[in-house]
Amino acid sequence: MTPFGEKLRALRAERGVSQKAMAEAIGVSAAYLSALEHGRRGAPTWTLIQKIIGYFNIIWDDAEDLARLAENSHPRVRIDTSGLSPAATELANLLAESIEKLDEAELRRLSASIRAALGRRI
Repeated sequence: MTPFGEKLRALRAERGVSQKAMAEAIGVSAAYLSALEHGRRGAPTWTLIQKIIGYFNIIWDDAEDLARLAENSHPRVRIDTSGLSPAATELANLLAESIEKLDEAELRRLSASIRAALGRRI
């Protein structure tokens, strides 16, 4: 499941909406919506994100947060380290080889550490 899929499922649950009803309302199939929630489909298009935001009547920061989650919910990530340092290539390969071995707490800690490192450079 992707972060976007997790949020989408939570929004549906909060409002008591079935996949079928939501899919019909936004013009997609229930199978597609299920695949999107489970991370078997890539990030949705900007147009579909806007339909979902409208469907749930999400405004301002919450709408931006949902769009950001969609942008960061590609289930198959490809990292091109050509032209980067050997350390960058090593990190990318280490993560690719071992991400499934990390628990949720470790994943959150690593994500926070990377975000903090990026924040120091802005």
